[in-house]
Parts: sequence; structure tokens; C-alpha cells
Amino acid sequence: MTAASETDIERPDRRAVVSWGLFDWAAQPFFTLITTFVFAPYFASVLADTPEQGQSLWGYATAAAGLGIALLAPILGSIADATGRRKLWIFCFSVPFVLCCWAFWYAAPGSPNGVMIALCAFALGTLSIEIATVFNNAMMPQLVPPTHIGRLSSFGWALGYASGLVSLVIVLGFLAASPNSGKTLLGFVPLFGLDPTTSEGDRASGPFSAIWYVIFVLPLFLFVPDSNQRQKLGPAIQKGLADLIESLKHARAQRNVFLFLLANMVFKDGLVALFAFGGIYAAGQLGWGSIEIGSFGIILTITGTLGLILSGKLDDRFGPKLVIAFSLIVLMICGLGMISVDKTTVFFVIKTAAAPDGGLFASLPEQIFITLGGIIGAASGPLQASCRSLLIQLAPKEQITQYFGLLALSGKVTSFLAPLAVALVTAATNSQPAGMSVILVFFAAGLALLLLVKEKRAIQ
Repeated sequence: MTAASETDIERPDRRAVVSWGLFDWAAQPFFTLITTFVFAPYFASVLADTPEQGQSLWGYATAAAGLGIALLAPILGSIADATGRRKLWIFCFSVPFVLCCWAFWYAAPGSPNGVMIALCAFALGTLSIEIATVFNNAMMPQLVPPTHIGRLSSFGWALGYASGLVSLVIVLGFLAASPNSGKTLLGFVPLFGLDPTTSEGDRASGPFSAIWYVIFVLPLFLFVPDSNQRQKLGPAIQKGLADLIESLKHARAQRNVFLFLLANMVFKDGLVALFAFGGIYAAGQLGWGSIEIGSFGIILTITGTLGLILSGKLDDRFGPKLVIAFSLIVLMICGLGMISVDKTTVFFVIKTAAAPDGGLFASLPEQIFITLGGIIGAASGPLQASCRSLLIQLAPKEQITQYFGLLALSGKVTSFLAPLAVALVTAATNSQPAGMSVILVFFAAGLALLLLVKEKRAIQ
């Protein structure tokens, strides 16, 4: 296929746009099921020796993946801009991603290599899907005109949210069961004879993510056009890196944009760590299994969607900078509240009764944790959506696509720092709350940088 012409872009090919968006739908179960709500808590509470060790090891794996992304994403993103072979690169990184997803099945309890299999599969799988996403994002300008980039991005984001919710319901409702009752969240016996006592339902989230990805990424390869631009790899790398350096120079010359990109880099690091460790923290501090954590994930997805629906009106009325700042304050307050909770304690010092056996979210600490988590879900969506709005206000209109690339880069380039900090503090203190408290520092630093940004409300 060849690239669309300017006239074609004015009339976007709906089939190509939908097929492009299905990449987010295809990839999201990995982040929802593996990174946050199903496999990660299983790793910390069952596979690792202690929840503290699990949080620390998971942090090191997250940091290793983030460092790889930081080193490779700018170079490969430049190649994506200079050559048209985006689908070929997506395919090349999809293969190890699918294999890594399948490997999670073999990280069984008691297996001598289970911990290493899980960590290697997670780090390499994360690296692969994030790099594939770089090339998928690079297709956006050839699908829609510049004025529709934000809407296209939101469309893919919405599909990702929906995919995470659907996949979570499927796994919790039909695959993963409580070891105590032997039943799934919907009260069924697990499909395919999956054994709850060996966490087969939790481990099946890996192969499930692999199959889901293969099925739903296929339309991208069939119906989304590649650019007809063809350059040899060597010259393409040189040109791409030169363009990247030029973009960074432009950004530094635009003080407001540069400060915003720095702020985005810092608080997005904190957000990466929050999502990476949220399920692990709940498993260790509250003793939750896959049913409780998965249900928690469903609640967060719903509140996140509601937050996105409301954020557009708030963004238009009060401006994106205020929405981002308010979201960061909410994340810090609720994050502090969440680390103050364990099975029998709320707000660090108030002692309460533990949850009764068999009760779902029956104790006060669980209810407070759920409430605070729901608010965090509602705040994190507007935080990310308003970043795009603020960038549109701040960046020169003739370079908006270029600056969207820098926004994506700033959100990834140091994404290893917060997870590494959580891992190091957790290992040093042998305390999950102490490790998680580091995330609040990243939110506070990002907010401080954001306050230096001068908003341009007059620019539409």
C-alpha cells in the first residue's frame, strides 16, 4: 500500500483509522492484565518470597524496560519519521512481544526459574510493545490532517480503555478463580480446567494477551497504509537523528513548551510507577487476590472513563493547566491516603477490624482504599488528556505534529527513574509504603515545574 495524498487525508479512510485504533485495543490487555491488575499482584504475592521482594524485583524489571525504551525510542522514532517501513518494524517487535506474553504461563508457583521467567518476559515484553507503539504513533499524520491528530489520539485511547475493561471482565469472569472457593468473579468454574490452587487463571492472562493481540492487530497490517517514502537505513537514521536534535533545539527556544515537557516527563514517571505497583501494593498490604484486585481495576477503569468525560468541559472552562495541576494535587492527596492503609489500619494510626473471611471489600481499610483508588482513576485520565490540550496552546501551530512527538518522547525518556526509585527504597527499607511514597515526590516535582509554565488561554 502507498501513503495517502494530502487530498485523501482531508477525507480520512475510516477503515484505516479504525484499524489503526485497534492497535491500542490489541495491546491494552498486556498493560491491564500483566502490568497492573492480574499477573503483577500474582508475582508479588505468590511467586516472590515476600510482597516487599516482589515489589522491589518488579520495580527493577520496570526500570530496565524503561531504560531500554529511553535509549531506543528516540533513535527508532527518528527512523520512523525518515522511512516509511512502519508496519515492518511493528511486526518485528510484535513477535517477541507475543512470545513474552505466552511465557508468563510458565512462571508457575514453585518453579525454580519462575521468577526469572516472569521478570525477563515482563521487561522484554514491555520494551517490545512500547517500541511498536512508537511506530504506530508515527502513522498518525498520514491518516488524518493535523487538526484531527488530537481526536485520532483520543479515539485510540478510548479503544484502549474499553479493551482493558473487556479483557479484565473476561479473565476475572471466566478464567481466574479464588483458590478458596474455586469460582470466578461471576461464580463460574474456570474454563479449560484451569486450576486456581496453582494460579493457572492468573498465569493464563499472558497467553490470553498474546492471542488477543494477534487477532486484533491484524487489521493494522491489512488496511493501514504505509508511507511510500523509502530510504536506506543508514541515511534514514542520520536524517532522523538530525530532525530530532533540531526539534529539541526548537523546544529549548520555546521556554514555556520546554518547561511543560520537563514537567510532563517528571509526573508521567510517577504515573508509570503508580500503575506498575498499584496491584502489587494492594496484594501485599491488603492481602487481595486476583478477584479483588481485578474488581478494583474494573472500578478504576470506570471512574477513569467518567473523569475523561468530565475533563473536556473543565478543560474548556478553566484551562488545561489548572486541570493538570488539580489532578496532580488529587493524586498526591489520594496517594498519601492509600499508603496509610493496611489490613487493620487507616490513615497510619487508626486501628480497625480486619476483613471477615469471604467478604469482598468488607473492611473499612478496603473501602477507603477502593474510594481513594477510584478518585485516582478519575484524576489520571484528565491529567493525560489535558496534557495534549496544553501542548496545543503552547506549541507553534506550524510545528504541532513535531511537538506531539516530543510530548510522547518526554513521557517515555526517563520512565525508568520512578520505578527504579520505588524498587531501591522498597529494598532498602523492606517496606512497601515507604517505596510507594517516592511516587508522591515525582508528582510534587512535576507540579512545581508546571506552575512555572505560562498558559496562553487566548490561543485557540
